[in-house]
Amino acid sequence: MTASSEERRLHQAIVISGLSGSGKSVALRALEDSGWFCIDNLPATAMPNVVDTLREGGFARMALGIDARNRNTLDALPEMITRLRATGLEVRQLFLDASDQELTRRYAETRRPHPFAADGLSLEQSIRAERTRLQAFAEQSYRIDTSQLRPNALRAQVKAFASADPARLTLFLYSFGFKYGIPPEADFVFDVRFLPNPFYDPRLKGQSGLDAEVATFLAAQPMSAEAVDDIAGLVTRWLPHFVEDHRVGLTVAVGCTGGQHRSVYLVERLAERLQSLVPVRVVHRSLVN
Repeated sequence: MTASSEERRLHQAIVISGLSGSGKSVALRALEDSGWFCIDNLPATAMPNVVDTLREGGFARMALGIDARNRNTLDALPEMITRLRATGLEVRQLFLDASDQELTRRYAETRRPHPFAADGLSLEQSIRAERTRLQAFAEQSYRIDTSQLRPNALRAQVKAFASADPARLTLFLYSFGFKYGIPPEADFVFDVRFLPNPFYDPRLKGQSGLDAEVATFLAAQPMSAEAVDDIAGLVTRWLPHFVEDHRVGLTVAVGCTGGQHRSVYLVERLAERLQSLVPVRVVHRSLVN
């Protein structure tokens, strides 16, 4: 029986995986806080029965954590996702990544063994082996690189992904600081470090682009409005082509030095300008709350 459009809208699942140490637990807690029923470390072959049970129990939004440690069932994951979609369930895939260097640093800090260390592998070998094991899933998923993300920024990004309409293209607008690195998932990157920096004004240094005084300062700079016009114009021009290509997400990243003032302000203005075209989700990756 084919599920109705209403059922498709009401019943959704996010299959989430990632490298050990990349923040999967943080992401699942963020989804749980947003009302998703979360199960971690689920064998892939158990997914259809678990989902059936949850749907019968009235759970409409489910997040299923898949761990590379379940290597005996991981090969079945694509088939299981296909089976879930065949029932009318909206299934999205989320993959958390981080650089080998950052993962090594995190393991050194926690002094926990990598799950693949039981195979007699060094930490570096374990990370490489796990990355290879999850490559196929990662290539089919929305990817978040957590190398330079604070936990609050990761939570915000996961919640933005979860709240996006899976049936429509969602425009993700990121502000970020270049000193923390460019978001790897960005489709377009714009550098606004040419704008006057409120950081050098003692009154504004401790504020952000969300604050009225900073907004007033930047709004008074003619180049700010020109930058918003140019970026919004480019996105507006090419957005229909991404929709026609059946893309579910387009990520536009705007960066300044630290990701506190200029990029935050411009992303907020871009969201105001573009929200009438497609669903928009804003994430301030480097903003210190």
